[in-house]
Amino acid sequence: MHPQQSLVSELMAQLQGAPMQQMAQQLGADRQQIQTAVGAALPLLLGALGRNAAQPQGAADLMGALQRDHAAALPQGLGGLGELLGTVLGGAGGAASPAGQGAAILGHILGGSQQQAQDSLGQATGLGGQTAGQLLSMLAPIVMAFLAQRVQAGHMDAGSLGQSLEQERAQAQNAGGLGGGLLGSLLDQDGDGKLGASDLFKLGSAFLNNRR
Repeated sequence: MHPQQSLVSELMAQLQGAPMQQMAQQLGADRQQIQTAVGAALPLLLGALGRNAAQPQGAADLMGALQRDHAAALPQGLGGLGELLGTVLGGAGGAASPAGQGAAILGHILGGSQQQAQDSLGQATGLGGQTAGQLLSMLAPIVMAFLAQRVQAGHMDAGSLGQSLEQERAQAQNAGGLGGGLLGSLLDQDGDGKLGASDLFKLGSAFLNNRR
């Protein structure tokens, strides 16, 4: 029996090519630099969601949000991902814009650790904290839409979703590297579990409405 491909590896593969180039151009950064940063950001975001899901009612709240708000955000295939990324990149200013919603989703995923995550990622990759924060804001709604697709395709319930995300968190930390190191430092630094997860799951509808 072959081991299941990690969520990070699967999403990273979908971001290769045009999506990665599009992010690099938007941020005015070298493509290889963005490649490295995305490779660290995805385990960071999925690992943080894994901690969210481990909180009481966390997995159930996340499951409800994915089914209700994010399921339609990412149509099947690479074209759908490119379309969603284009919407995120094209949003200009304001909390109600797609870009603003991405930043708000990111804030609720990382909670009080957001600034530390941005600064650490920016320093490690040479992007700087501000650009790293913009990249994380682009990736946050894509990660949520990707998870919604996985939930639908795999007929997952809250328990299996939470288990999958916990495995992703453990795998990222055990694998080490930049992403695992960032995730480990954030989890060690912030033990209160107060990530505002319930607020995160209210943002999906507003984000999708802005895409129409």
